[in-house]
Amino acid sequence: MFVNRTEEKNRLNATLNGALPSFIIVYGRRRVGKSTLLKNVLTNKDVYYMADQTERSHQLQMLASDVALKFDGFDQVVYPDWLSLFVALNHRTNQKFTLCIDEFPYLAKSSPELPAVLQKLIDSKTLKYNIVLCGSSQQLMKGLFLDSSSALYGRADQTLKIQPLSIKYLGDVIACSALEAVEEYSVWGGIPRYWEIRRQSKSLPEAIRQNILHPQGVLFEEPYRLLIDDMRDIVQASTILSIVGNGANRLSEIASRANKPATSLSGPLEKLVNLGYLKKEIPFGENPRNSKKSLYRLADPFIDFYFRFVVPNRSLIELGRTDAVWESLQARFNGYVASNWESICRQAVSGQVFFGKRYGLASRWWGAVSKNKHAEIDIVALSTDEKSLLVGECKWTENENTNLIFDQLLEKAKILPMAAAKEIVPVLFLKTNTKTAENIFFPKHIINLF
Repeated sequence: MFVNRTEEKNRLNATLNGALPSFIIVYGRRRVGKSTLLKNVLTNKDVYYMADQTERSHQLQMLASDVALKFDGFDQVVYPDWLSLFVALNHRTNQKFTLCIDEFPYLAKSSPELPAVLQKLIDSKTLKYNIVLCGSSQQLMKGLFLDSSSALYGRADQTLKIQPLSIKYLGDVIACSALEAVEEYSVWGGIPRYWEIRRQSKSLPEAIRQNILHPQGVLFEEPYRLLIDDMRDIVQASTILSIVGNGANRLSEIASRANKPATSLSGPLEKLVNLGYLKKEIPFGENPRNSKKSLYRLADPFIDFYFRFVVPNRSLIELGRTDAVWESLQARFNGYVASNWESICRQAVSGQVFFGKRYGLASRWWGAVSKNKHAEIDIVALSTDEKSLLVGECKWTENENTNLIFDQLLEKAKILPMAAAKEIVPVLFLKTNTKTAENIFFPKHIINLF
């Protein structure tokens, strides 16, 4: 199934159908749906080529064969280099079409001269066809196109980073209620390929057991495949993710468990944040540049699930003890979903209108309220007019005492350093409850905000 991607499709079509031939870059993590998006946009007159990790001569031959499907006899010539192939293709057409090369970093690896060749062709303004380059290695794609020292820097007419889909579209692929969608999203995140895999099973437990908690499961080794695309040292990267996934959130704690100096981890941590696998949190209202309260958390739900439940139990899974792992997982699953529910609610609040006012970016707040007492508020957001402060509590349990939670939330809100002279707007985000009110939101309300 192909869902959403309306904005991306519109941008691609507008650029490809412009008056002049265009050069487009598309990148994003593996499985996020880049190739599916491109195939949905390309027409029968276009050429789509999936590169692989073979030598240059073989790649030239394979691309020529794919071009020959549109331009008869194109593969009857032996092309000595990329320039001759691209120029020959230019001579074969009088009508604009699109040449799309997927997994372009594989080509650049076997042909380091290729970016400079493309630069020469693009700068000449003589090409008659569009060129779309796509890749899953975010680091390599950025290096090839977004680094000011690269040959193709600044040449793209359109650069698209394809992001995971929001929870809003999960129900289009997996038939489920809003409450179930939160649980499903906490496992699969917004990756379309994982949704397709989940769709092949009758239930969430069955999908988890067959695809993740089994040595032959299609996703059992998935995170390591993702890290290979972008990290030189996947052992260090997976170690960091495992440490964070099992409760170490401060830099000092991560360094201690990894048995490394904290200074040596700043680079790998920053790279994992940029790749979207980690996120760095600071309390609401703190300055990101000088805050000493930073916490690292796993940003991607699937990665979070994997390093929390699979990595600590790999030996049992390899022995076929899936039942034992599943029992342990079930006991902790609601608590795990609760943390993802908080994240989903913060995303929903950010930039949204509540009770007639629009609020800015929402985040957590934590800190000391007295000498020996600390407090935490799940959601804090300031209205754009800076007169109101929305404070929220997220619960993934049933039939909570809402009056008690509201009272506790207001008490905590009073001590917020940024609450002075602000109207406090308390809101509850609950899994289920028999009580309803305008400031109590459930999964169906939150999903509709995306």
